[in-house]
Amino acid sequence: MNPLPYRDPSRPLPARVDDLLARMTLPEKVGQLMQLDGQRVYRELVRDFHVGSLLHINGSDADAAQAAAAQTRLGIPLLLADDGIHGHSFWAGATIFPTQLALACSWNPQLAREVARVTAVEMRATGLKWTFSPVLCLARDLRWGRVNETFGEDPLLLGTLALAMIEGYQGQGLHDPDAVLATAKHYAGYSETLGGRDASEAELSRRKLRSTFLPPFERAARGGAMAFMTGYQAIDGVPSTANRWLLTEVLREEWGFEGILVTDWNNLGHLVNSQRVCADYAEAAALAIRAGNDLIMATPEFFEGAQEAVARGLLSEAEIDAVVRRVLTLKFRMGLFEDAGLSDPERIRTQVGCAAHRELALRAARESLVLLRNEPWQGAPLLPLDPARSRRIAVLGPNADDPDAQLGDWSLGSGQMVGPSGDRHPREATVTVRDGVRALLPAGWTLVDSAEEAEFIVAVVGDRVAYNGEFKSTATLELQDGQIEWLAGIAALGKPWAAVLINGKPLVLPPALQAVPALIECFNPGMLGGQAVAEALFGLLNPSGRLPISIPVHVGQQPVFYNAVRGQHGDRYADLTQEPAFAFGFGLGYGRVEYGPPSLDRAQARVGETVSVRLELHNTGPREQVEVVQLYVEDEVTSATWARRELKGWERVCLAAGERREVVLNLAVDSLWIVDAEGRRVVEPGSFRLLVGCSSRDQDLSALSLVVVA
Repeated sequence: MNPLPYRDPSRPLPARVDDLLARMTLPEKVGQLMQLDGQRVYRELVRDFHVGSLLHINGSDADAAQAAAAQTRLGIPLLLADDGIHGHSFWAGATIFPTQLALACSWNPQLAREVARVTAVEMRATGLKWTFSPVLCLARDLRWGRVNETFGEDPLLLGTLALAMIEGYQGQGLHDPDAVLATAKHYAGYSETLGGRDASEAELSRRKLRSTFLPPFERAARGGAMAFMTGYQAIDGVPSTANRWLLTEVLREEWGFEGILVTDWNNLGHLVNSQRVCADYAEAAALAIRAGNDLIMATPEFFEGAQEAVARGLLSEAEIDAVVRRVLTLKFRMGLFEDAGLSDPERIRTQVGCAAHRELALRAARESLVLLRNEPWQGAPLLPLDPARSRRIAVLGPNADDPDAQLGDWSLGSGQMVGPSGDRHPREATVTVRDGVRALLPAGWTLVDSAEEAEFIVAVVGDRVAYNGEFKSTATLELQDGQIEWLAGIAALGKPWAAVLINGKPLVLPPALQAVPALIECFNPGMLGGQAVAEALFGLLNPSGRLPISIPVHVGQQPVFYNAVRGQHGDRYADLTQEPAFAFGFGLGYGRVEYGPPSLDRAQARVGETVSVRLELHNTGPREQVEVVQLYVEDEVTSATWARRELKGWERVCLAAGERREVVLNLAVDSLWIVDAEGRRVVEPGSFRLLVGCSSRDQDLSALSLVVVA
């Protein structure tokens, strides 16, 4: 018996789509545009809503849902997705990597690519083909609850790392058995909210969007990302989910995006219930479809609303057909009609959380550590620990032995989903700081339980998941839950001590941490973060991380970021500095790298050309050290106001003890664009300062001059 034409893989893809679409009823078409929560009643969702996609489902449940879809009249397979944000987050025992903010401290795109590749492999083993990652939001107001999900405050660093993760997730393409669809989110400007309040109206012009917030998304679209997700917020009165300019004119028509666009959780419902730009779900369905959305996430009311919109003449069935065609085309291109892709118990057993993947998580944790301070204690830097000075060590504080704080948001234990094995990852899978110190304790050393008994104290503080994530923006950036007073007590003991910060976002440092001799920033370093910290304490690891985000002195500075638009009266508040406590790009190692004077290969250049900056690095220390050489640019005169300084490139350089090496940083003149007052991206002839050094601070940079000629 010959298969139906849409079931025949030998037929051209457009013909298969046409045949299937012609057989579908309006309810079946609308169902294909829905993505619903599959944690519990997936069989009913397939039966009652003809649902085309489910999220929050994996393993045997995912298999059962696909089986239910196969038994429907047309047998259209499901597209199954989940929040694999920094690892296969909601599978108990999966490899959980550092969060995006922590991973960004590595400034290492190849590492980000490998992390995403492993995440894809583990997700595919459990039957999933789509992850809602990476996040391309810029973090500039640290009160916002989702800072931990971002790559920090700089568009270039963000876009580079995000594109690397997209490449890692999607592998060799849609037929890659170890690949998942990547999602660029939240499109766009979601993070630029009023007062840091989650999902509030974003105060953004189209010029500001094109200047700062859209470039990373453009790289993602042109780089092959197969999914985008809309933000919750509105811009200039238009919710992102209803913004045709953003979703269709820019994303599809200008950038050539060919993937699918999914709303964030119940975004369509917000059009009716909170933003109140639609009177009912029929109006909302028509508005969302015409704006350019493909899949409507977690809004069951869309099913009846879209059909009512057709009945009332608000939306034509042909308009629905155009969207269904995009969704079906993707499913055919992914090969789902030939192999829907069930979970694989053997792959789960051998790949999920395997030793090789955990080794990558450890490497990522190592590269994510940022040494912020290492002052002398009795004549020598406090770290690494010297057995001649300290042998009784105490590892104390609220995050010293808390796996949930270390894993961070978007993992089992953070509340978004309960997994098949309960609401936590296996405790033995996570190495906390106390675990790590205990395992690496040198012979003759003792791990003690109290500060009074110790000769050296490691204070592990920060925040916890209650202060991070959606709905969890904070009015303050202070350490909570009595930590400030506890740290003051530790400092008052007068003993040598170091502090380790495990936190979802930068926090204001209390007086004790402003004076602590040694300070390590981890953010949320993942399952093996505690081992990496212990290695740093004992000198088995030389920290190499650099901040992807500024750490403020006070919450009243918000937002404070290095590339703010220039032009104001004065350079400080009347009662406080405007400088951060630690600047973007900053980070120390256990040695010292000297920078030789930089040189530029030419004094003038034109659009289309590339100039090269050369300098010599000298590792003056007795051990290997990684240096992150950073290149910034200042456009001296612009036709419209512009950022004071912009990152334009960097190079991670590993130097052996005593090694000298020439480093070359190439700069494309085309990258020196601004967005002018008419909204055009242009490179304006004139003078530029090129600044090269080890952070964004003035004192860490050496300047060169370049003239761009017409």
